[in-house]
Amino acid sequence: MYKGDITPAEAHDRLTKNPNAVLIDVRTEPEWAFVGVPAVDRLIRLSWQSYPQMQVNGDFAKQIEDSGIAPDTEILCICRSGARSANAAAALTKAGFTNCWNVAQGFEGDRDGLGHRGMVGGWKAAGLPWIQS
Repeated sequence: MYKGDITPAEAHDRLTKNPNAVLIDVRTEPEWAFVGVPAVDRLIRLSWQSYPQMQVNGDFAKQIEDSGIAPDTEILCICRSGARSANAAAALTKAGFTNCWNVAQGFEGDRDGLGHRGMVGGWKAAGLPWIQS
């Protein structure tokens, strides 16, 4: 099991204080392009699931290993709401990475009363830096 769940604000704080920490955005290319991404220096975009079939990327951990990230690096995984990133953090931990965390609430957070994301919880609603293409 990965180390635990942290809030987006805690993730941003860890990225600010630890120059070796890395944020892995495990969402899909359409999400990065149309919804936006965290604006942090050490961001890796690697999909946990392949769009549009949403098949789990069986090479995910190997691709992270091949990127040169050391097994003891503080790794923070983020997705839309915290589910895919929890699975990614667990897979990385199983593969031998020892300091993996899940960003609960994710980038967009939960749905509000109207069914929209981005206003309740999550990186965007916390007012953390992000960009959109």
